[in-house]
Amino acid sequence: MDSDYDDLDRQLVHALQVDPRAPFSAIAEVLGVSDRTVARRYARLRSTGAVRVFGGVNETAFGAVQWFLRVRCAPTAASAVAEALARRPDTAWVSLTSGGTEIACTVRTKNEADSEALLLAKLPRTPRVEGVTAHSVLHAFYGGSDNMVAKLGTLDDAAVARLRPPPLPHRPGPATLDDGDRALLAALAADGRTGFEHLAAATGWSPTTVRRRMAELRERDVLYFDLDLDWRLYGKGIRTLLWLSVAPSALEETGTALAAHPEVAYAAATTGPTNLYATVVCASQHELYRYLTTSVAALPAITHVETAPVIKTVKQAANRL
Repeated sequence: MDSDYDDLDRQLVHALQVDPRAPFSAIAEVLGVSDRTVARRYARLRSTGAVRVFGGVNETAFGAVQWFLRVRCAPTAASAVAEALARRPDTAWVSLTSGGTEIACTVRTKNEADSEALLLAKLPRTPRVEGVTAHSVLHAFYGGSDNMVAKLGTLDDAAVARLRPPPLPHRPGPATLDDGDRALLAALAADGRTGFEHLAAATGWSPTTVRRRMAELRERDVLYFDLDLDWRLYGKGIRTLLWLSVAPSALEETGTALAAHPEVAYAAATTGPTNLYATVVCASQHELYRYLTTSVAALPAITHVETAPVIKTVKQAANRL
């Protein structure tokens, strides 16, 4: 574990994973410390970039398409192209991989026309981009509001049960957003723990209206809360992208099994040259080797594995609508 962090820090992060907007008083009661201690620890973790709570928008609720892109560049161009991709409002998890000659990122496009414009026109014509491989996400097995902290967390089941909020009912039907909603979502994207009074000021609504609308957006699966983390908090310093090929008949079973691995932060079925993708987080190259040769090797339907170690993360989760 990184000496900058201790068990109380990790317990606090686990509590935030269970309920990202839990009051400090509720977290303090479960952890057995004072409200002031929790507030001080959270402020330190957030200011150093160790943890950030953010409100995410599930744009698939509006028909958006999520893509994984692998962009091959000339070595001298990769950093500049990655920075340009990071500045786009529709990208997240922009990373340099494969010795700095490839960029991996996720992109959400609003419709097929936007997908075509990005994948067939804009990126291939970018100077010094040598090739683009696109994988459309068909099904997520793990990720989003399912955060890897739940696998690594130090709280026991009783503490998790005390913190876990009651399940939200599901509201069927399409969701529509107005300017107030967009202001609300933008504020939560910047800081998912923003208080109701500040959210009311940002939207022009009353705190009661903010609280009600937040609940509605979550019930319609538009808004969710997640954590951005420095994985060194858990002694995990190496992030690696896996592109796997699986027999179609075993894709569901294999994806579900892969998602249960403690090392897996995200797993999804995709289109493209390979049909299963995963992000894994390990403590060292040795641990990655052990994981590949034991847990991954034990999945019989996998016929091909390509690993892409992340050498630099340019952008994590997107702060946008």
